[in-house]
Amino acid sequence: MSATTNINIRVDTDLKQDAETLFHDLGLTMSGAMTLFLRAAVNYNGIPFEVKRPEPNTVTKAALAEYEEMRRNPGAYKRYHSVDELFDEVLQDV
Repeated sequence: MSATTNINIRVDTDLKQDAETLFHDLGLTMSGAMTLFLRAAVNYNGIPFEVKRPEPNTVTKAALAEYEEMRRNPGAYKRYHSVDELFDEVLQDV
């Protein structure tokens, strides 16, 4: 058996608790799960799963598309000279 060493990591408390619950359900300890991940990474010669930027959700995509449309056609949209002017109009509808 080879010698072991400690690894100390800092993670969010809720994440740690959720992970411990998951690993317990899978019959693993946190140490066992981390060893499994490290072995997989070494065998894979990299991170053993895809790592990428989060994809915006549907609402965010729609908002970004609307923003781009407003940038392309600024004359088609009402402009305000101040925040107070904007709020005055919004509050008229209340």
